[in-house]
Amino acid sequence: MPLNRRTFLGTSAAAGAGAAIVGGSAVPAAAEGRGHGRPPKRYSFTVMGTTDLHGNVFNWDYFTDAEFDDKAHNDVGLAKISTLVDQVREEKGRQNTLLIDAGDTIQGTQLSYYYAKIDPITAKRGPVHPMAQAMNAIGYDAAALGNHEFNYGIPVLRKFEEQCDFPLLGANALDAKTLRPAFAPYVIKKLRTPHGPDVRVAILGLTNPGIAIWDKANVSGKMVFPGLEEQAAKFVPRLRSMGADVVIVSAHSGSSGTSSYGDQVPYVENAAGLVAEQVPGIDAILVGHAHLEIPEYFVENKETGKKVVLSEPLKWGQRLTLFDFDLVWEKGRWVVEKAGSRVLNSNTVGEDPEITKLLADEHEKVVAYVNQVIGTSAAEMTTAEAAWKDEPIIDLISVVQAETVKAALAGGAYEALPVLSQASCFSRTARIPAGEVTIKDAAGLYPFENTLEARLLTGAQIREYLEFSARYYVQTAAGASVDPAALTNAGGIPDYNYDAVWGVTYDIDIAKPVGSRIVNLSFEGEPIDPAAQFVLAVNNYRASGGGNFPHVPGAQQVWANSEEIRNTIISWVQAKGSVDGAEFASVGWRLTRDGVPVF
Repeated sequence: MPLNRRTFLGTSAAAGAGAAIVGGSAVPAAAEGRGHGRPPKRYSFTVMGTTDLHGNVFNWDYFTDAEFDDKAHNDVGLAKISTLVDQVREEKGRQNTLLIDAGDTIQGTQLSYYYAKIDPITAKRGPVHPMAQAMNAIGYDAAALGNHEFNYGIPVLRKFEEQCDFPLLGANALDAKTLRPAFAPYVIKKLRTPHGPDVRVAILGLTNPGIAIWDKANVSGKMVFPGLEEQAAKFVPRLRSMGADVVIVSAHSGSSGTSSYGDQVPYVENAAGLVAEQVPGIDAILVGHAHLEIPEYFVENKETGKKVVLSEPLKWGQRLTLFDFDLVWEKGRWVVEKAGSRVLNSNTVGEDPEITKLLADEHEKVVAYVNQVIGTSAAEMTTAEAAWKDEPIIDLISVVQAETVKAALAGGAYEALPVLSQASCFSRTARIPAGEVTIKDAAGLYPFENTLEARLLTGAQIREYLEFSARYYVQTAAGASVDPAALTNAGGIPDYNYDAVWGVTYDIDIAKPVGSRIVNLSFEGEPIDPAAQFVLAVNNYRASGGGNFPHVPGAQQVWANSEEIRNTIISWVQAKGSVDGAEFASVGWRLTRDGVPVF
């Protein structure tokens, strides 16, 4: 039996009822007298928050088969978070704390993948998901749905929900037919005070509208996802009318007010700040989705002038947010007098041995799985320079994608069209070693759960797509010194939003301004025909508008599947038995200045 088991009480969330009122465990003290001149009653409590855990329980990197580490020496995982949570509960008194999450829980590591696909939780007599086991043991009170919760399909999500001892909240995840909430919209928790009257804390969960496009194959016709502001405006007044003294929003949505999917859906992707600004009655927002560290950020509500505190605790269990609330009893109710936030760093503590012991068997199974040998490689291939050079290891991704699409289109109306392929350098430390190749080696090329699609584009659209991608490079004059470390990520563009396209050849002239960098764009040795049709093998993130690349989201889809590209690569290597870059690698693109290669 997991530690700290909690039971979600209330009517069916699928029927649209979302309120559950759960009593705190503190023993109430005698109420303070109310005689004339006595000081007002006060009470303080803390809400702890995590977000974007992405399947991290242990401080472990399954792709390198070693303890996790990065340049900042961050640590990851719920085992570390558990230690921090215990410390806060010890300091504040457990009865004066709550613990919530802002989504993206069951996708992201080989641990979470294994229990979705290899030994799935949906199987008859299947296992309990490691994230459910850990979060139950730590004692979470609620978690919002993230967009990645839908990556493995609704049945996996529903099974995970069933295994959790706390509600998964999604006020803007609606049944497509009834337009009623498909999950509990909110939960109300009671905290007992030394002064008699309980504090009623409402937690409203909001998820990301981008689910409608990013996981279209899994949710189309089943669920719809209206905007966060719209649903918050509907539910916050309801929660206040139900007697909520404090309203906290757990939102799987960044605070910037921007969207990566252009105009594909009429809602803002990163809307947490807009919710605080536009919807009165909110005290705090736990922010997720953007993978940023925001210890404390205040947004003034336009209607009331009240400041709402926002915090985002980075990702993967690297930070724990603490919202501290000071309340005062006024006119027969509790009122928030002061609210602030801060974050704790999980690299300051050790892993909770109760959590590591609880999931030791699951961890060992996954380590054994990722170390299975699936083939051999004639030579080492790495991504160390793939951000500025056309490297064989990136060609491997594109060749696998192109061959998969060609096979799928064989015998159909699009069989004769040439197939191009886009690929990104997701990690600059990915490596295919010389000799034996394991699952973790192949999977390390593609750390995301993206799936593969095929879209129709013209030669002119391919050129514009490449011009957009080439923004990634810092403009560098001919003759100026070139430092590879300072050449990429212009304007903060992440590596995963730079695409190379395989199947054509081209130069990127980094001496030229953005928009006029693609030169000598050719197909089969001839200048590309702007009117010619091509099939582009593209991941579903890009096809659905991720990165806001031009043309692809609106292009005709001629094929798609639900198999992760990562698995397709693993299967390809297994089928071939060996990987030899000499058989598929080519220099299809290069950086130049005035026609002179940079490297």
